[in-house]
Amino acid sequence: MAQTYDHPGERAAPDPIRLLAIRDTPLSVDEVLAAVGDASAGGTALFAGTVRDHDGGAGVTGLGYSSHPTAETELRRVAEEVAAGFPVRALAAVHRVGDLSVGDLAVVVAVSCAHRAEAFEACRRLIDDLKHRVPIWKHQTFTDGTEEWVGA
Repeated sequence: MAQTYDHPGERAAPDPIRLLAIRDTPLSVDEVLAAVGDASAGGTALFAGTVRDHDGGAGVTGLGYSSHPTAETELRRVAEEVAAGFPVRALAAVHRVGDLSVGDLAVVVAVSCAHRAEAFEACRRLIDDLKHRVPIWKHQTFTDGTEEWVGA
């Protein structure tokens, strides 16, 4: 049963998708946060994924991300499903491709809703579905010189 909302600000915005991109340039948390600003939102949840210096007990020196030509189309599908499933006021998601160093931003997603619980749930669904469904692959380079593809 769908939840009903008494105030227009608690309902989903007519077009809440404000920013979607797959880029080969550095990402900005500030840009994503600004994109989801909404006067009717009482809660904004943001997730920033960074390149860490280890994986599975091995040291990592860097990553390379590649995407399929359909990645932006699938990212839009994911965003539309999240917006349809939650009372989203604003939504944004950007993912980086290319070579990244330890500490670089790899993905930034944010969702604004009237209330924090909905914002947290919608943001988690957005990042989880993006990671599982959008065809972006990671190539890790380890400190011992070995390499590994993840998600390919």
